[in-house]
Amino acid sequence: MSTVTTVERLGRHVGQSVTLKGWLYNISSKGKLHFVQLRDGTGIVQCVVFKNDVPPELFESLGKLGQESSLEVTGDVKAEPRAPGGYELSVKAGKVYQSVEGYPITPKEHGPDFLLDRRHLWLRSKRPWATMRIRDAVITAVRRFYDERGFVCIDAPVFTPNACEGTSTLFEVGYFEQKAYLTQSGQLYAEAAAMALGKVYTFGPTFRAEKSKTRRHLTEFWMLEPEMAYATLDDVLELAEDMLCAIVQHVLATRKTELQVLERDLSKLEAIQKPFPRLTYDEAAKILAEHPESTFKYGDDFGAPDETILSTRYDRPVMVTRYPEAVKAFYMKRDPANPGKVLCVDVLAPEGIGEIIGGSQREDDLEVLLSRIREHQLPEEFFQWYLDLRRYGSVPHGGFGMGLERTVAWIAGLEHVREASPFPRMMYRITP
Repeated sequence: MSTVTTVERLGRHVGQSVTLKGWLYNISSKGKLHFVQLRDGTGIVQCVVFKNDVPPELFESLGKLGQESSLEVTGDVKAEPRAPGGYELSVKAGKVYQSVEGYPITPKEHGPDFLLDRRHLWLRSKRPWATMRIRDAVITAVRRFYDERGFVCIDAPVFTPNACEGTSTLFEVGYFEQKAYLTQSGQLYAEAAAMALGKVYTFGPTFRAEKSKTRRHLTEFWMLEPEMAYATLDDVLELAEDMLCAIVQHVLATRKTELQVLERDLSKLEAIQKPFPRLTYDEAAKILAEHPESTFKYGDDFGAPDETILSTRYDRPVMVTRYPEAVKAFYMKRDPANPGKVLCVDVLAPEGIGEIIGGSQREDDLEVLLSRIREHQLPEEFFQWYLDLRRYGSVPHGGFGMGLERTVAWIAGLEHVREASPFPRMMYRITP
């Protein structure tokens, strides 16, 4: 009897007979011998098929298979350092489920539009396969990190009646007899949950109708948003730092093969250790003012070129704190030592990917928060529930948002954030 297993578990079955189920990645033949590369979603293995070891009809049918034909093979597992993954299968039996002809993504160069139009098939190729497994490892690391620290996962609604961070980047949708919007963030709801449960996080899709075509932007992306009651900006900084270190360590421990497929420089990830460099906005502004390629003006938010200049100075993420209140969201608490600044942080990843985390201590004073809502000309009636959090048991609290796709792009060393999403949504793309 053979054991049904997967490519990534072959090391547990050396010398045993196993069955693998998957798809043909590649095949080469030499007379009475087929070298079949089989992929099953967990990896790729070389399957050696001698004509005399299998039924004649199986040997013949294997020789006619096209790329992505579906099949199962049974055989003996052998350690083979020269083979992909370090193991190979000596095939004794098998079955073809479907013989495929004309698979559109052939082993040659294709343009990004061609591949994105066929993203449903492109996911099967080595590079997106490796990226999606790294993405999965990042998600696993995040959930494990917060579970171990006693955080409770809370799901925030996708339909919201109002904006969280201004109205210019909202997707408006019809909601029966009224208007609603696709959420920009789960933060406000996480704040409510933190007042009930102490430490919480939301992790789900968010939407920004931002007309940007840069390599850093998607219109739909996943956001992790932890929120803590009785927390200051220092607590937020420490949590973000610990989390990023834990994520990178988990990916290095569990996805080294996938990182190698992407030709990622592992030494750059191994350098991600505490402490992270920390700059105030003013310190960062001074660096930019002295940089010959910067066009930054003091008082502005940092653009992508500014973030690149700052982040490339370091071998690990840099934390920039205390931005001018004019460029940040209404809910951020002003710095008591300098009311023109807010107690916030942006975490800029190295290697030019830009901001991956934005967070702050939240404004916990009812009157100040109400005045900020009015300053931003937000609809007061929609925020009454949010103001209730300051009316009934208000405490210092804070949290942050981490964009999953940008984080994956940084860790995997991707050029464009669209590669970090299984089915990316951009200003000019909503298919497949």
